[in-house]
Amino acid sequence: MYASVGVHPDHENCTEPTVDELVELADHPKVVAMGETGLDYFRLTGDLEWQRERFRTHIRAARKSRKPLVIHTRAAADDTLRIMREEKAGEVGGVMHCFTESLAVAEAAIDLGFYISFSGIVTFKNAAALREVAAAIPLERMLIETDSPVRWGCLRWAAEWRTRRRRGGRRRHHAKLLSPVFGSPPLIQFKPAKSDPAGHFHLVSPKLRADPGGEVVGRYRL
Repeated sequence: MYASVGVHPDHENCTEPTVDELVELADHPKVVAMGETGLDYFRLTGDLEWQRERFRTHIRAARKSRKPLVIHTRAAADDTLRIMREEKAGEVGGVMHCFTESLAVAEAAIDLGFYISFSGIVTFKNAAALREVAAAIPLERMLIETDSPVRWGCLRWAAEWRTRRRRGGRRRHHAKLLSPVFGSPPLIQFKPAKSDPAGHFHLVSPKLRADPGGEVVGRYRL
């Protein structure tokens, strides 16, 4: 079991962490990333400068601790990318978690050294535009994640799973639904990669790679 350290941008009324506090927590050997952090202008409105400052704090802590970032952005893509550039988030890279933005946003994040991670939202009936984004992302820059049960999409198991804990084993079903995005019949198959989970967050190698037989081997977020 591994962890990331951060205060979610939706949590408004809480003590703001300092860079040094985050760095100290991230020093634990089981902590492999900084976040979830970012901006969310969908759930919260008004003066959100505190949210932007919190985001900057997390990026600075990530750079100081040399931990990759797990970034959340919703209805705030322009400010998210601006702050990522200003605070040099590309020095540590990371993942754009539960991605639902445009291809332009994805490409900008990839240019900064980030991976694009899709949750079960990509399987929703009204997510055709997001599936087009997924189809355009280079496989070596794509991750899949559970973020279930509430993000699990149209699986026939969804109604049952919405009441259960999030489990990484469900990514196999997610991958089966995602693979037709790249062709019908499916042109891509996924299988779990046997490797060090900490290496995924430290981004020591591509998260998706093709084996000699053409099968895509996925390295999934925990």
